Formats: sequence, structure tokens, C-alpha cells
Amino acid sequence: MNQAQSKKIQKITSRGQITLPISWRNKFKPDQIILSSKNDVIEIRPFSISDEVSEYTVFDAIRDNKGKGLKAQDLLKILNK
Repeated sequence: MNQAQSKKIQKITSRGQITLPISWRNKFKPDQIILSSKNDVIEIRPFSISDEVSEYTVFDAIRDNKGKGLKAQDLLKILNK
């Protein structure tokens, strides 16, 4: 295993919960995580909505908002208020 990669064995509680090691929480400082699976691999990655937002319209501009589009980052600003 190289230095950039680390592994930990964690117990899963009866409620299906796991604890991320403190060193990982300190390193990545996640508010949320994203889980994905492929075949027999489960991947846990830090997730930030701001990392996933790109410039695109989130709803039909003709139908909504008097024909004017709304960018995802503008919607996030509204939702965060």
C-alpha cells in the first residue's frame, strides 16, 4: 500500500452506522459524504454541493421564472438563506 492510500477496519453497528476515523475527518473535514458502489466495492467520498455545481439551468426557463433561467449556484444562494 502506498503512502497516499490508507485502510481501516471498522465495525458496523446494529443500526448500520460506521464511524469515520478522526484522522480522516480532520483531513477531509466532510459535512456530507457520498456513497457509491460498483460490484463488490463501496466507496465513501467527501461531498460538497459547491463542488458538484456547474453552470446549468435547473428548471425549464420557458415554463418557470417568467421565461428566465436560474443557474444552480443562484438557486443554492436562495436555498441557503
